[in-house]
Amino acid sequence: MNFAIVLASLLLLMLVAYRGYSVILFAPVCAMLAVLFTDPSYVLPMFSGIFMEKLVGFVKLYFPVFLLGAVFGKVIELSGFSRSIVSAVIGVLGQARAMLSIVLVCALLTYGGVSLFVVVFAVYPFAAEMFRQSDIPKRLIPGTIALGAFTFTMDSLPGTPQIQNIIPTTFFKTNTYAAPWLGIIGSLFILAVGMLYLSWRRRAAQRAGEGYGFDHLNEPEQIKGGRLANPIIALLPLVAVGVFNKLFTVAIPKAFGSKITVPLAGHPLAVDVTPNLGIWAVEGALLVGILMVLAFAWREVAARFGEGSKAAVGGALLAAMNTATEYGFGGVIAALPGFAIIADALKGIPNPLVNEAITVTALAGITGSASGGMSIALAAMSDTFIQAANAAHIPMEVLHRIAAMASGGMDTLPHNGAVITLLAVTGLTHKTSYKDIFAVTVIKTAAVFVAIATYYLLGIY
Repeated sequence: MNFAIVLASLLLLMLVAYRGYSVILFAPVCAMLAVLFTDPSYVLPMFSGIFMEKLVGFVKLYFPVFLLGAVFGKVIELSGFSRSIVSAVIGVLGQARAMLSIVLVCALLTYGGVSLFVVVFAVYPFAAEMFRQSDIPKRLIPGTIALGAFTFTMDSLPGTPQIQNIIPTTFFKTNTYAAPWLGIIGSLFILAVGMLYLSWRRRAAQRAGEGYGFDHLNEPEQIKGGRLANPIIALLPLVAVGVFNKLFTVAIPKAFGSKITVPLAGHPLAVDVTPNLGIWAVEGALLVGILMVLAFAWREVAARFGEGSKAAVGGALLAAMNTATEYGFGGVIAALPGFAIIADALKGIPNPLVNEAITVTALAGITGSASGGMSIALAAMSDTFIQAANAAHIPMEVLHRIAAMASGGMDTLPHNGAVITLLAVTGLTHKTSYKDIFAVTVIKTAAVFVAIATYYLLGIY
């Protein structure tokens, strides 16, 4: 019964998300229905003590990132830099490779350390302009961005600074470059198969006579006429975000140590640097990027910044709250007895790598979070994985890479916060665009088992 309650709650949330209803409204409803059918007396304490605590904690940590990311994307749009870069890329690669261009831009940003959510805000104006010029259906933008930002550079490529590649290091005593060959092979599989799928979808739309379309929501403003900015100048703010993110990550601990103490009168304030380092670095890098755009294109941005900033703030609020409510939902579900039943059942899979892969991707799917699902799975079962791996003489580096790659598999179900943010920012719906996101999810999940097969067949990692 407890398992059925968790499953029903998850399915209900996925259904309402797919039908286009507000997740901000229905995530707490679905979570509390699960609690109600488990034990009605737990509803109020779990709502305030888990759901709201998780929601508020997420907003506290990440809303500035969402806000600055939205503003950065907007000033890139208003400055005309998006048109300049799109025109340059089309000139080099041709309109036939518009999708590949967006995938590669997303990949460069995420591998450079830019948050996945920030990439969505920053790249969308470029993607919309490029798809419009190439007359590719707008509904294919989410799948294209998802392939570039939510897959191989998130957790597969060795050295990626995304959190999904960092979490396993604390459990397996590895580093972010663990099992590089498996990560590279998995990444090439995802990129190749993903591009084949997207190209097939584009050709099918062309045969049906479908173009970019009209009357879309959240459409970036088209700035027609005038001289285009130098594409190198237009690219500098994007490059600066990645570079300064890395610089601030190194400089902040050197400047402040592990803790910052502010001697306020009667109430000294002590803040740990380590848990905030990644967030502060991204926020600082985004500020640098925004200032660079303003420095290069003050006149163009200032003329439309009033209305543009309102749209950016509204988009940031919606995206942050969508994701925060998902985070709260996952916290509630993970605390229910039915979730423990699922976790215990997954322990019965005999092969250690397959066990780890299925466990991590299943819990990521249930919680709607790659990092959240992996954290729960490794916290509960890493000792079991390590013991089984040692018995089978499997290196810890392989456990690391398989766990990281599996976290980014089925996490992108309809209720996933990043999926909802991506659709909200692009002004599209699950009904129009989730099919392609799900296809990318299936490809990403298959890549994990390609990596496992490669290890067992060739012995490389």
